[in-house]
Amino acid sequence: MTPIVILFAMTMTTIAVSAAEPPFSCAHTPPPYPFCNITLPISERAHDVVSRLTLDEKVLQLVNGAPEIPRLGISAYEWWSEALHGVSRHGKGVTFNGTITASTMFPQVILTAASFDSRLWYRIAQAIGVEGRALFNEGQARGLTFWAPNINVLRDPRWGRGQETPGEDPLVVGDYSVSYVRGIQGDTFEGGTNSDILQASACCKHFVANDLDNWKTVDRYNFNANITQQDLADTFLPPFQKCVQQGQATGIMCAYNRVNGVPNCADYNLLTKTARQAWSFKGYIASDCDAVAIMHDVQGYSKLPEDAVASVLKAGMDVNCGSYLKKYTKSAVQMNKLTEEEVDRALENLFTIRMRLGLFNGNPKTGIYGSIGPEQVCSIEHQTLALEAARSGIVLLKNSPNILPLSKTETTSIAVIGPNGNTTGTLLGNYEGLACKNITVLQALENYVENTQFHQGCVDSVNCTSVDIDEAVGVAKEVDFVILVMGLDQSQEREKHDRLELGLPGKQEDLVLAVAQAAKNPVILVLVCGGPVDVSFAKSEAKIGSILWAGYPGEAGGTALAEIIFGDHNPGGRLPMTWYPKEFSNVAMTDMRMRPDPSSGYPGRTYRFYNGETVYNFGYGLSYSTHSYKFVSGTKNKIFINSNQASHNTPSGEVLVSRVGVKLCEKAKFTVVVAVQNHGQASNHTVLLFGKWGGKDSNGHLKKQLVGFQRVSLGAMGRRDVKFVVKPCEHFSRANEDGLMVMEAGSHSLVVEDEEYIIDIVM
Repeated sequence: MTPIVILFAMTMTTIAVSAAEPPFSCAHTPPPYPFCNITLPISERAHDVVSRLTLDEKVLQLVNGAPEIPRLGISAYEWWSEALHGVSRHGKGVTFNGTITASTMFPQVILTAASFDSRLWYRIAQAIGVEGRALFNEGQARGLTFWAPNINVLRDPRWGRGQETPGEDPLVVGDYSVSYVRGIQGDTFEGGTNSDILQASACCKHFVANDLDNWKTVDRYNFNANITQQDLADTFLPPFQKCVQQGQATGIMCAYNRVNGVPNCADYNLLTKTARQAWSFKGYIASDCDAVAIMHDVQGYSKLPEDAVASVLKAGMDVNCGSYLKKYTKSAVQMNKLTEEEVDRALENLFTIRMRLGLFNGNPKTGIYGSIGPEQVCSIEHQTLALEAARSGIVLLKNSPNILPLSKTETTSIAVIGPNGNTTGTLLGNYEGLACKNITVLQALENYVENTQFHQGCVDSVNCTSVDIDEAVGVAKEVDFVILVMGLDQSQEREKHDRLELGLPGKQEDLVLAVAQAAKNPVILVLVCGGPVDVSFAKSEAKIGSILWAGYPGEAGGTALAEIIFGDHNPGGRLPMTWYPKEFSNVAMTDMRMRPDPSSGYPGRTYRFYNGETVYNFGYGLSYSTHSYKFVSGTKNKIFINSNQASHNTPSGEVLVSRVGVKLCEKAKFTVVVAVQNHGQASNHTVLLFGKWGGKDSNGHLKKQLVGFQRVSLGAMGRRDVKFVVKPCEHFSRANEDGLMVMEAGSHSLVVEDEEYIIDIVM
């Protein structure tokens, strides 16, 4: 190699690791245009910048990869970045080829939700926001708009993207969204103190009812979801309303699918009347990627490409992930299908967000988030938080006869068997990034027991069409305890791929049973998966002593599992979704009805409505301790609603919540206190409070619904009073067939495990 070549190689190395400047507009001092003047209101600045653009320049700003406008000193911007459970390598806005080469990978959302700890959710989002801003400051990001959280309710257990969601309960999903949005955008946990300058921008997706990807002959592009107004009102819309109103999210993504015949991105009632007007949404609305093109190319909803472009911009959408708006917006204006003023409306929303991110205030490194640097990515604090999150979410489903925790002193040999036992990639789930550090379940357990053996069992990973049972059984016979690490991975459930069956893939069940029968002691079964699996065989098999659900537990998941198995941490997670039997696969995934239909045998969906058998219930989870509960105080056991508030359109003994009014609903709120007693040594514990209606189950009543949840720390044999605020207008209401929320006279109850507190609503 000549000296010249050596110099070139050294230069390239320097370029690769040196920090670049973050992209920003308005670099000149004094500001040359009003849109650069930080003393003016952002609304005026956004209007000013749009007024200076030509139509050709405007059109180019309507897609995710917005180019620079040199004549105005406006930088390029990439709207598409991902940060579902850590800053992701997916999307187009972030790279890991500079000073920062990884990011903290927290557990996949479904497992984080199992902690039922809203403050933990907030802290994780805070960390993600910090790492996203650090990448931007380091010049490794071209945008700060992250397309998360996914807050579609987990309606069907086969959905490949169920892993991305906080589960099946609208209250949990909504509360998760609020915690996530506040954390990543730089707000406080309580909310409401966010400044004009955002740390990063969150995006509630996929609006709405996007919970089928590719099932049999139906995919998310051609699916028309037929949904009643009743189900929209009390299942599909509430999480998005919370995300917007309480979280103050600055982004919404409209979904591919149609709802009752209308594509979401072209639905004026959804995007403008509901989100912008009824909910006062102040932000931008993005299409899912190529959703506008699909309206014409796949759905046949739009006759011409220009019709598709006009319909989404008129409906209230602002930016197209894809190229359709870049190709056809100008011709749509020229064909009088769209006005330039309607284009301007979208652009003002987009530039408003970029200004709120501080990208039109000069160099962002001199702004309020400018000091966030590479040292705050993969920090010890964030990695410790990833471990805490994995510990908190893992759910103990079976522990008979108290096989766990294993003794650290008396366990001399173990075997780890199974396709997920010695892998790190599976632990991350989808929309993953490059983890700060990786440790397999096997490696983590080796830190506890020196004599640890491993056998994959399934020759072809989790597909398990070929299995080496004889060798696995031979290994199992040699050790004190066997830990079977089974489940799913992204080949079984992911975006664009739903499951057809709910059992373990291939011959996994055969492997588990053969090893269990051969082992000296009852085995421990660890399930690594997002969606639920029917493990009824393991639930009833005496030789399978313990079952742990680990979700996709993130970069620290292996360590968390080892700590739980050997008793350094108490599993306190609860299932955020129902685990259905295999027979549920006979239910059409395309049937969107939440409520059961006894006449046709349709069982309904989620714990709130489903009337069939379950493998495990929503909210189920064991502990290394036992606990008891008692309602020790409740300020009300009767709620009086003036019958004059009832509408002539509602049945007797029923009143519209809207007619009760905000003041009376606020006045009706009350506090209940539940005493929780720990009867063992283990500490952390999850308390779930449900509401039930005591009348006849008819007219689409919910069986029960979650009122509140808290994660509490109890010392050995400790006792604690847990307070819940009950909002009758919210917690004791349901949607009627017109999609209006109603309250009914009669007996209701609050329930914690077997304890019940009766509430009477009197009209």
